[in-house]
Amino acid sequence: MVKHIVLFKLSEKNSENLEKAVSSLKSLEGSIETLKSIEVGIDFKESEKSYDIALTTHFDNKEGLETYSKHPNHLPVVEVMQALCSQRVVVDYEY
Repeated sequence: MVKHIVLFKLSEKNSENLEKAVSSLKSLEGSIETLKSIEVGIDFKESEKSYDIALTTHFDNKEGLETYSKHPNHLPVVEVMQALCSQRVVVDYEY
């Protein structure tokens, strides 16, 4: 199994941008065959070190993650997140 985690920091943190980002990420659920599960979380602590949104996704293998990353349903979400966010951090690992 492969886990793909992305943390996002919004350029302008407000309710409209937060809602747009979360909605966009959640739209991936059920839209890509290799995406086995998805979880989207909003940071509640809001510390200086915090990122605003966490995305956790699961795949059967590395090939599934690769398929997801190039999938036509994923690419528009990437564009939305790039437009809304100033920073992101990614980690991918097998478990």
